Amino acid sequence: MIDDHTYGTSTHTASELVRLVSARLGLNFTERDSNYRGTYHLASSPEVRIEIQPNLIPGDDGEDDLYAPEHPAAHVLLFTTTPAPAPALQARLSSIDGLLHLKHETE
Repeated sequence: MIDDHTYGTSTHTASELVRLVSARLGLNFTERDSNYRGTYHLASSPEVRIEIQPNLIPGDDGEDDLYAPEHPAAHVLLFTTTPAPAPALQARLSSIDGLLHLKHETE
């Protein structure tokens, strides 16, 4: 089972959210570059994978596109993936001011 959650914020920049989540969870993020997603931040452990990125990503036509067009108000997105439901993780993330839970999927 894979448990995925999506959060969004229009309050924090990606860098600010990285600092907040790092402090809250004790995880270290590394900055990555992707032709598709642009710059994003990744923290990974055996229990969780967290990615933080801007919602605006480089488009094929030179114009920026929304990574999550269903959430245009979210300027920054945070994705979590865990091997099982992690209510303690979700509670800690939900306590970050301005970070809103947008979506939950289980595979």
